[in-house]
Amino acid sequence: MIDKVKITVVGAGYVGMSLAVLFAQKHNVVVHDIDKQRVQKINNNESTIFDEEIEAFLSEKQLFLTATDDKAKAYKDANFIIIATPTSFDEDSHAFDTSVVDAVIEDALMANHDALVVIKSTIPVGHTEYLQKKYSTDRIIFSPEFLREGLSLIHI
Repeated sequence: MIDKVKITVVGAGYVGMSLAVLFAQKHNVVVHDIDKQRVQKINNNESTIFDEEIEAFLSEKQLFLTATDDKAKAYKDANFIIIATPTSFDEDSHAFDTSVVDAVIEDALMANHDALVVIKSTIPVGHTEYLQKKYSTDRIIFSPEFLREGLSLIHI
């Protein structure tokens, strides 16, 4: 059997919760969120979103899942840092506001020199390459998310 890896998921919204619950079936997952109420819910095996399947997994399955609002604790020793934070699109400028994603990437790279940073947030074309050049690293990748609400989990 493969040893458990530590996966940090940043953001406890729909994408973050789906990924955290999915991976926590087999690996150690830490969810990092700035909202203390969300952190408390996850640590009480409660979902931060309405999704019957996620709620069932949290109450019925053995998951290796914790949450924290301490980013240093979340990033420490993580093999993967998955960013599932929101981005907004400014209709006036026709541009994405990636400031939250960018800040998380900078924090993650500074706190952990080995983890692969996986962006699941919506970002503009070319932004990953821009970040790789900015930080002189190939440890930042983008993996698009195609979730259908209510059908986000795969039974493994």
